[in-house]
Amino acid sequence: MNPFHVMFGEMFPVTLTLIAALAMWKGIKIVPQNYAYIVERLGRYDRTLSGGLHFIIPFIDRVSYIHSLKEVAVDVAAQSAITQDNVKLEIDGIVYIKIIDPVKASYGIEDMRFGIMQLAQTTMRSEIGKIGLDKTFEEREHLNVSIVKAINEAADSWGVQCLRYEIKDIQPPATILKAMELQVAAEREKRALILDSEGKRQAQINMAEAARQEQVLRSEGEKLEQINIAEGEANAIRAVAEARADGIRKIAEAISAKGGDGAVAQQIAEKYVDAFQSGMRAGTVIMLPTNTGDVNSLVTQALTTFNAVRTGDAGRILRGDDKAAKGAK
Repeated sequence: MNPFHVMFGEMFPVTLTLIAALAMWKGIKIVPQNYAYIVERLGRYDRTLSGGLHFIIPFIDRVSYIHSLKEVAVDVAAQSAITQDNVKLEIDGIVYIKIIDPVKASYGIEDMRFGIMQLAQTTMRSEIGKIGLDKTFEEREHLNVSIVKAINEAADSWGVQCLRYEIKDIQPPATILKAMELQVAAEREKRALILDSEGKRQAQINMAEAARQEQVLRSEGEKLEQINIAEGEANAIRAVAEARADGIRKIAEAISAKGGDGAVAQQIAEKYVDAFQSGMRAGTVIMLPTNTGDVNSLVTQALTTFNAVRTGDAGRILRGDDKAAKGAK
């Protein structure tokens, strides 16, 4: 027997076993979680394999693309952008993307990450050109939102979704940076001067308010003092009047008592004579009746006046109707 035939006959089963094992190995696919395998059959798209165990036909089916469905951060290289006021800036950033349609990501674009990075750069330059330098630093959040919106509109056919974009650094020219530092220093000095002037103005207002309150309190005190003095004087006058009224009331009661008329007459005569003698001693010029030598007539006249007042005939005496009064004249 030919040795070649003997060797081939011995190796044939082994070869078949190896081919069968290789076919089984090629036909079994284990897909990890959050991954997608694109299977092509004879060069055309057939199906998408998700996480788990799958079987394909060896040598006919082929896994052409493998995509991760996780969120991926793509670094956007630094680029030059010119603002609306013609200031050149160096800006870099990072974009977060996620594949939501593995088929479009496989057949919609050749290099998905490169396309996303270029789209982010061009959109950033376009958005920076719409605003001035000062707004570039103030509206970073607005820039991020605008870039995300522009990327999603363009990348919809690529099966990719841009979740967010973040500007990492904005680097203006050295001259602009120096001018911005001087502007910040001037703004801080301006705020300090404003705060100082506001403090002085408030201090002056407080002092004026304190002086006004002091004047008000002083006037209120003077007013209360005058009121108290007036009330004290009124009370004193009232007390004196009450005392006089009480004295007059007691005199009236004494006159009304038995023997009161005689006592009053005696008091009037004594007062009359004492007044006449005091005037004579002092050398004072006084008006005297014509009959000053007749003391009895003077006393009689005084008593007549007292009786007229007591009986209510004072008016008659003043008119000269009483005989005694006529005699006194």
